[in-house]
Amino acid sequence: MIMIDLRAVLLALLVPATLAAQQVGLEEAAATITQDDYAWRVGVIAHDSMQGRDTPSPGLDKTALWIASEFRRMGLRGGAADGGFIQRYPLRSVVLDAEASQIMIGNERLSFGNDVLPLRGGVSNGASTGAVALISGSEDFATGIARGGLDGKHVILIVAANADGASRQMLGALRASGALSVTVTSGAEDDDWDAAASRAFRPSVQKGWTEEGNGGNGAAAFSPRLQVRARAVAAALRPHGVNMVPLQARADGAVEIQVLEGLEMTVTLAVRDEMVSAPNVIGILEGSDPELKEEYVVFSGHMDHVGIGAPDANGDSIFNGADDDASGTTAVIEIAEAMTSLPTAPKRSTLFLLVSGEEKGLWGSEYFAENPSVPVGQLVADLNTDMVGRNWPDTIVAIGKEHSDLGATLNRVNGDHPELRMTAIDDLWPEENFYARSDHFNFARKGVPILFFFNGTHTDYHGRDDEVENLDTEKAARISRLVFYLGVDIANAPERPKWNPESYSRIVSDR
Repeated sequence: MIMIDLRAVLLALLVPATLAAQQVGLEEAAATITQDDYAWRVGVIAHDSMQGRDTPSPGLDKTALWIASEFRRMGLRGGAADGGFIQRYPLRSVVLDAEASQIMIGNERLSFGNDVLPLRGGVSNGASTGAVALISGSEDFATGIARGGLDGKHVILIVAANADGASRQMLGALRASGALSVTVTSGAEDDDWDAAASRAFRPSVQKGWTEEGNGGNGAAAFSPRLQVRARAVAAALRPHGVNMVPLQARADGAVEIQVLEGLEMTVTLAVRDEMVSAPNVIGILEGSDPELKEEYVVFSGHMDHVGIGAPDANGDSIFNGADDDASGTTAVIEIAEAMTSLPTAPKRSTLFLLVSGEEKGLWGSEYFAENPSVPVGQLVADLNTDMVGRNWPDTIVAIGKEHSDLGATLNRVNGDHPELRMTAIDDLWPEENFYARSDHFNFARKGVPILFFFNGTHTDYHGRDDEVENLDTEKAARISRLVFYLGVDIANAPERPKWNPESYSRIVSDR
């Protein structure tokens, strides 16, 4: 008589059934990412009511609150340090005080707004007095000014009468010259000057949590770059024997430097600044494994865009940024909903991060990476989606595949899902250095392996026509499902992703 171990039989029957149930659950969860659902969500984020989602702005805050409400509805827990969904980071809003700022050339006063404007970059409090050095000509400019002894002098660069500025190369050379200030003459017409003045006196925003963002008030940092109306500086210099006309006429000639002996120039700048803030949104789904749940797979995208500009011929002034990056933001939200639809959460926890300030310089992701609500060392991967709604219907570029074994994992997962009709390919544009141009880079520098899903730029990039109706939402939903499958695979893998050692040595800043 053959003895049958009923427990073994039951176990043999149970295991395939359990695996089958998990597979059904995974496919059903992925199926929650639909074109219609995706199109609705991206339409909310890229709607005119969000006002282009500039950092900071009421429209951006409104966007963040809406995303937080979606995460809360899905059952995610807040991932910010206070247990909520919103992590705010500090910024400085800086604007030049025109009435308290001036240039004095001898006894002649040039006022900001009417005569003088900041040229490029931020402004800072400060005042300095020194001799005046006039520069004319532009031929072999860097070599020419290197002989001029400009250190400790206020430089006035005289360009052609009809020119409204100098080249970046010329300004860069002057910035390195040790000059107290650089002021470039401008022949701009009144309408152009007034438009530039309107822009110059809008607040500029800087990071508020670093020395770089908080600095700028010390004497060593005070070296402003300005532009001055040519007619105003000509009138101020005329009593000192300077005729601007021949100097303007030789703008293309060899560099000549004239130091005006006995004439002093004082530049005084005053700024008003206040502390403001901007939001990141963080939601967390806790993992199901008692040990691995302390590790996290991050899904990231940036919810900000460039805000509002001058109206076009149709009166449209809002840059809605549907592809950049409402498309990637929506992908993260869709993936979050699919994750919460699984019958059992993945073993590792999953963290859904929508940042702001990407368009300003990756601010939100930088702040999170430096002030994480979970330990950076417990982040095993970042899957970043930025611009996934345009261009080819069957291809998405996955930047960073070569830097870790995430590339091999993606190739395998992609091959397991031919029904998605989507192929993730290597970086097509290495010369553009996109690897360092989106939010994943701040994770990579902290030692977190990354993949960056990106469909490339297009003619509507940062334009008013980056609208929802120009997106391929069906394609974007398929990409979202691919990233979902990849994230589940990473979250359930027995080992965390591993860097290519050479890439780690080259990329990671905190090694």
